Amino acid sequence: MSHVVLLGDSIFDNGFYVSRGSSVIDQLKERLPSGWKATLVAVDGAVTSSVLNQIERIPKDATHLFVSAGGNNALWKSELLRETEMAAPEAFAELAQVHQEFQKEYRSMLSAILSLRLPTAVCTVYDSFPDFPPAAITALAVFNDMILREAFRCGLPVLDLRLICDEGRDYSPVSPIEPSEIGGLKIVQGIYEVVTTHDFAKHQSIVYRKS
Repeated sequence: MSHVVLLGDSIFDNGFYVSRGSSVIDQLKERLPSGWKATLVAVDGAVTSSVLNQIERIPKDATHLFVSAGGNNALWKSELLRETEMAAPEAFAELAQVHQEFQKEYRSMLSAILSLRLPTAVCTVYDSFPDFPPAAITALAVFNDMILREAFRCGLPVLDLRLICDEGRDYSPVSPIEPSEIGGLKIVQGIYEVVTTHDFAKHQSIVYRKS
């Protein structure tokens, strides 16, 4: 029997944002094969460093881990994403500093998770929010670049949420940066594809998108 565990932020812990709809964890439990289990340890608002605190809550019988982290790190730097008067050299210098800081935090988080020696997959940060400024989308590439680099370095599969949640209806009317029930279902379909088809023993990075 397999047991899928979700770590990270509100990409997985989206119950508050779907009103009376089904959350990601509810939809995952319905989608998984009979006899499989799913557990949510992700917490709305978590950043990469706080995901470390979730590790101790991973069930002993966990067989697969999925991690979604980095979006809130980007929100913490939202003043940089909204900066319009900064000169290009100064902006690039700021982004370089952000890149280095995020790399350190994300690598530390991932190292701790991988020390459990369980099949693990990570998610990128989606960037198709309704009315999201193009400049901010460009800045988010700094975070996604690091997530992909670390995933590829470790030979992990990746759910590319930029390619999965690519429509306005994928985002919650309660908060446009959170997944709606429809967006959550797309994410669940991606999780299902990874756990049922990916050969983790090969330590091969494959990017999964919308089916």
